[in-house]
Amino acid sequence: MRIAIAASASLALVLALGACQVSKDDANGTTSVTYNSDLAENAAADVGNTAQNIAGDIGNDVKTTGDKIDNKIGNDNDQAPANATENK
Repeated sequence: MRIAIAASASLALVLALGACQVSKDDANGTTSVTYNSDLAENAAADVGNTAQNIAGDIGNDVKTTGDKIDNKIGNDNDQAPANATENK
């Protein structure tokens, strides 16, 4: 999970840099840098959506794996074993 968050944060930085537009005017020897906030906001929203999708996929994988384990050991989620203890 930490890797997914770090990857999303790194992606956000790259996309934010992508919102910078650099233009060079050779006629007068100047370079200008502009920042497109709309592009940056859209990129940030995309990163947020990707992070949510990754988190959802991880949650689904955990549930599927848990179900497989329950099926393998014969646990029924509706009926806990008599010797089960509650973790708090």
